[in-house]
Amino acid sequence: MKIAIIGAGWAGMAAAVEATTAGHRVSVFESSQTLGGRARAVRAHLPNGSPVTLDNGQHVLIGAYRDTLRLMRQVGVDEHRALMRLPLTLRFPDGAGLRLPDWPTPLDALAGILGARGWSMAEKWSLLRQAANWQRQGFQCDAKLTVLQLCQGLPPRLMTELLEPLCLSALNTGVEYASAPVFLRVLKDALLGGSGSSMLLLPRVDMSALFPEAAAQWLQQHGTAVHMGQRIDTLQADGRQWNVDRNRYDAVILATSASAAIRLLENSSQDDSAPWSGQIRLWNEVARTLCFEAIGTVYAWGASAALAHPMLALRSADEGESQAPAQFVFDRGQLGGPHGLLAFVASANSVPREALQEQVLKQAQTQLGMALQAVQTIVEKRATFACTPGLLRPSQVIAQGLLASGDYIAGPYPATIEGAVRSAVSAARLASVAAYDGAANARSNETSR
Repeated sequence: MKIAIIGAGWAGMAAAVEATTAGHRVSVFESSQTLGGRARAVRAHLPNGSPVTLDNGQHVLIGAYRDTLRLMRQVGVDEHRALMRLPLTLRFPDGAGLRLPDWPTPLDALAGILGARGWSMAEKWSLLRQAANWQRQGFQCDAKLTVLQLCQGLPPRLMTELLEPLCLSALNTGVEYASAPVFLRVLKDALLGGSGSSMLLLPRVDMSALFPEAAAQWLQQHGTAVHMGQRIDTLQADGRQWNVDRNRYDAVILATSASAAIRLLENSSQDDSAPWSGQIRLWNEVARTLCFEAIGTVYAWGASAALAHPMLALRSADEGESQAPAQFVFDRGQLGGPHGLLAFVASANSVPREALQEQVLKQAQTQLGMALQAVQTIVEKRATFACTPGLLRPSQVIAQGLLASGDYIAGPYPATIEGAVRSAVSAARLASVAAYDGAANARSNETSR
């Protein structure tokens, strides 16, 4: 069967590997010259002129990312070399906060909470009671609840030092707007997903090398072509098949951003008499309702800059003169990068790039005691969808033989790498069915002629 995949980000490459493994003839089309989509490598220079490879945003994986890790291993990525494994840690520069030991689940969470620094025993017991209550309820709640409402009654310190950073890192949405059911699903899979699920996996290589480039090499070895610098502007239905780049395919997977998928489908649905045009319009209507959140990453350098740990939580604030937008800082020198390079992450960011950079450098001086020079500031304006209660997300199936994959597609996860990869795996399997039906129908028509 012939399957076309448009987009060579993490979702597109995951779909290509899955479909190629199933024995299909796959073609991947990518408009840019870089693999990875919104999790890709970026070239830059340090203040001393040395070249350095950054990412378009600092990313973290966790042990519960089963499909992502499975596909990484399949294409030959050595996860022990490419990823630094650390117990779930939310420690601040002053040593306060949570650190889970490397123990079996759920003893790691219990010991981590009881051993957290800077929290009173009353605060710890309050969190344990709430966690036990969530577990008794199967980590489910009213679909209309926000994370703030879900956590009502917990002490303010636990909100600012644990729940708010966790919510921002997982959902990229503030607790006052974030979906409580999705947040609970993430907690369940991380804390009760089995051995190693809660481990933090910090990339030691750039995000393009971590999976997309290895996947491209694997695909080439298995006869699948990845066409770089080739933009697809329209699709055309041909019976139960689709024309892409003047070739007919039994199924097509759109593995682009939501906005790019909308544009492509708008260009492809001009014929109102076509049976699939109404389905495309309905899909686009749902996709347009998505709102998006930005993530800002400020890369900064200092000759002697180094953190006590590869990753630290920061105290963020956006009121008055104490503007401190970053919630986390990563020591890239401990993660395979040059010594002195730090990455500051501001999730759900609304600050313009220049102001963000200035505020983060001041935050580094205040909270870390470091005078740093800016290397590069990257603001991904549509990094994720706003994960709000009751959100309607676009479906996987757009029309017969036409599917979508990505972190914004309907599913149980927020906009994460694992969400994108699971969506891609599902799309590839659905495409296999569509491809079989389309190819069988084409053969039937050919026989009748």
